[in-house]
Order: sequence, then C-alpha cells, then structure tokens
Amino acid sequence: MGLSSVSGAVSVPSQGRRTGVPASVRPSGPVAREVPARPSGPIAAEAAGERPGGPPDAPRPHVVELRLSAFAGHRRAVFPLGPCTFLVGPSGSGKTTALRAYEALARLAGGRTVGEAFPDSAACVPERARPDAQRRRGFRIGCTADGAEGPVRLDVAVQAEPELRIVGERLSADGVVLLETALRDPGRRHVQAAWHTAGQTPVTRAPLPDDRLGTALLPLRVSGRTDGQRRVLAAAEQMVVALRSVFACDPRPGRMRAPVPVGSGRLLGSCDNLADVLWRTRSECVRRHARLVAAARAGCAGPVTDVVAELLADGTVRGLLDRGDGVRTALGRLGHGELRYLALSLVLLTGPGVLEVDPVREVPAALQTLSVLADGLDRGLDPVQRAELTALAARMGERGHIRLVGSVSDPSGPAETPGVTVVHLEP
Repeated sequence: MGLSSVSGAVSVPSQGRRTGVPASVRPSGPVAREVPARPSGPIAAEAAGERPGGPPDAPRPHVVELRLSAFAGHRRAVFPLGPCTFLVGPSGSGKTTALRAYEALARLAGGRTVGEAFPDSAACVPERARPDAQRRRGFRIGCTADGAEGPVRLDVAVQAEPELRIVGERLSADGVVLLETALRDPGRRHVQAAWHTAGQTPVTRAPLPDDRLGTALLPLRVSGRTDGQRRVLAAAEQMVVALRSVFACDPRPGRMRAPVPVGSGRLLGSCDNLADVLWRTRSECVRRHARLVAAARAGCAGPVTDVVAELLADGTVRGLLDRGDGVRTALGRLGHGELRYLALSLVLLTGPGVLEVDPVREVPAALQTLSVLADGLDRGLDPVQRAELTALAARMGERGHIRLVGSVSDPSGPAETPGVTVVHLEP
C-alpha cells in the first residue's frame, strides 16, 4: 500500500517530505422537564474557539505530515496533512492503518507506554519484514509538527518481536538532531539517549526507559540552562502539544438512540452520550449551538428550529429536534445517517473542553489545536450531508483550533471544497 497522489484546495507544507514518493499537491417515557441551563464559563469560551488571554495570531503547534516508513502495509509513505484532510482509496489501501498510526503517536506523546499505544503490535509489522539474527522485527513511524519553532521532525523505531520496546528515536529541526536514542544493550530495559546542549558539553547522554517516548520525557530531564537545552525543550514541547490533543471519533447510532444518564457532559468517541452533551453545550455557548441548529436544519429531514435536551422521570436525558410547530422528534427516531451527521457536526463545533480528550493542561487551550480523527467519516451519509459536513470541517479548519483527518469512500465532494486536502491511497 502506498501514497499515489495528493490533491486539494490548499498548499500543504512540504518540510521533511521524503523524495521518491509519488505525491503531488495541487491548490485546489413522559418528559418530566426540559434541562435547566448551566452557567457559562471558561469551558464555553474554549468550546467556542475563543482565545482568552492569548495573542490572536499565536501559532498553534499542529501536525503537518505523517510518515509511515515501515508500518503494516505501508512502505515509505508520506501523508501531508492540512487543516482538513481526507484520505481516500479502495478497501485495503491503508486508510484505517494511517489513522491508527496517528492515534498511536498521540498516545505516546501523552505519556502512554508503547504497549498501550500499540495493543496489537504484531499487526503493525510489515508482513514481509524479515527478522534479523536475533529474530527481531519491528516498524518505523514518524511525523512533522509545525509551530513557533518551525517544522520539527519526530521519527520512532519500535521493536515488536520478540519483545515490544522503542529501540530508536530522533527529534530534529532545521537539520539539527536535538534528541537521539538507540538500543545499545538488548539485555537492559533502557535506551541510550543523547540530546543537544550547546554549552561547555555539546551533548548530554543519559539512559531513558525503552517503553516510553523520550521526547515526552525531556521536560523532566533537561534543565533549560543553555540556549541548546532551551531549543530542545521548545521543540519537544511543540511536538508533544501538537500530538496530544487528539479525538478519535466514530459515532455509533445504535448506541445514541436511547436516553443516557446525566454525566460529565464530555463527548465520548462513540458519541453514545450525545444527549448529555447537548444538555451542556446548548446553554454554555449560544453561538456554537446556533451553528449546530443550522447544521441540523441542513442535514436532517423535516424542519428544525432547535436541538434540545430534556430530562425524563427516571433521571436520564434524551435529545430532541424541535420542529417549530409543537412537535419534538426524539433522536431515537432519526435515521442512521442523520445521527452520525449530527454527532460529527457537534464534534467539529466544540473543542477539548467538551470532547473526551487529554489536552496539555500546562498550555492554555487558546494555544492548542484539537485534531479529530474520523475513520469512515462519510459512512451512512447522503450527498447533502457529506457536502455540509465537509464545508463545516473546512470552515473550522480555517479558524485554526480544530483540524480534521478523516477517511472517506467518495472523494468527489471533498476534492471540490476549498480548504480541503485530499490524499489518494492505492493498494
């Protein structure tokens, strides 16, 4: 599987792109009562994409390229990522695999172990990869994150057999290697790390655990006393912030139809608790809720004047579409595609404070970018719903606080939408 071509309506940064990859970028029960309003607060501002206390044009770290040097069915594959990116290709071309790799990198950046990031590591090894003399096999992945420090590259080598461990890692910027790790002694559970210092000692060496990403551990190891150390810390922070805020979303309509208990109001990746989140968002951000209503009006059958949440006598909450004539349609009556469309629209119109993600709490939300990963984004959607959702994703991508990487089966709509990057894959 590989990357065959790239088309889109925006130019994609090419920093770090490998040569030899055939890719091109072309611009192109009875209801008890309605849920009472909740007080607005910082979460509302965050969900609205506002930037309280931060510079209006502050560059937010974001991933601009995903590299699968040797991962499952991909070899030397480079995926340029714009604010709104769609992966297209036939079944078996590796769209799901690419999204899985992105999510795994995000888990590593969030401090997860390599086993947590790759629960089925054997499936990540290329099928034709031959073991070495020590019967070791593995895979290699990486990415590039852009931001205030410019393009920063991260490349990771993982050994999957005979035991799972990170055996090599490189963090670099402007051709300078800022961090490099290597497995020196297979009998020890650590790798030898060397990071840029640029002081009296040009390089600092120390062991790091072989089950976690070294880049995410650097803030605990580097003092930041020299210019070189500060550069290493800034590059590592940019990479970690770019990768951490990821929300993998796959709405399951079968789980969204029934009323749900009142909970945290944070949307799950399967969107099971959509009604609980509607209860919260309707009162916390009037502007975003109005946009959700407009999206529902465009993609759901029949008139829609509001999207509301109501408590039932048993204490659960359900969502409804207000038809404006005294009739309210429960979400359980909506079609499969309507529910997926509504859930995905809500995802694109909110943010880390509403979605069940693990953002970098040390960095203001106004300086972070949420990346939504949606496999089979257009599954069950009709052409109108696909077009509306694509246009919404493009608009939100322009604002800079939400980026989307999704796989679709039909590239015709996305390819014609300004602000969308389409990446074509083939087996």
